Amino acid sequence: MKRIWVTGYRAFELNVFKDNDPKVTVVKEVISEILTEKLNETTDSFWLLTGANLGVDQWAAQVGTVLKDKYQQLKIAIMTPYEQFGQRWNENNQAKLAQLRRQVDFASSVTKGPYQTPAQLLAYTDFMVNYSDEAVMIYDPDHEGKPQWDYAAIKKAGQNHNYPLRLVDFDELQTAAEEWSERQREKNEDGWPND
Repeated sequence: MKRIWVTGYRAFELNVFKDNDPKVTVVKEVISEILTEKLNETTDSFWLLTGANLGVDQWAAQVGTVLKDKYQQLKIAIMTPYEQFGQRWNENNQAKLAQLRRQVDFASSVTKGPYQTPAQLLAYTDFMVNYSDEAVMIYDPDHEGKPQWDYAAIKKAGQNHNYPLRLVDFDELQTAAEEWSERQREKNEDGWPND
């Protein structure tokens, strides 16, 4: 069995405020390429573990739901640090999370009850590291944000035992965005509809 934790920036940290922002498409393509490569390496059971934060976490789960059509071994788990996670979000974002939770194979909280202490966030990070074999992060250490704590825990895990990290920084995202833009131009020149 292979278990991969995919995480990274929140949507607002990437200046994404709409689902149809081209940056979402680029990030999802990058995640899809990485997961596809890893899925092609094995026919064993394969778990994509992610959180429920708006941004890379939810986009990773969405990518996973698409890849499940081709890769029968793929299972998806959404974990939250505590129960009632996201209850302060607006109705639209709460509905998106509820729908995503229905589409995945497993959804649960690491700690019971509502948010009470930062220790619940630490317990979540420890859980994700301890119950995965490697991590994929859309994160640039030169541009810290909310994922800095996950990044530190992943780096520490890599020092203590074999815990690979596939880091996608802003340079790689920029290259992916340029390639995506070029494909869009080519489609438009060929008379193809715009994605």
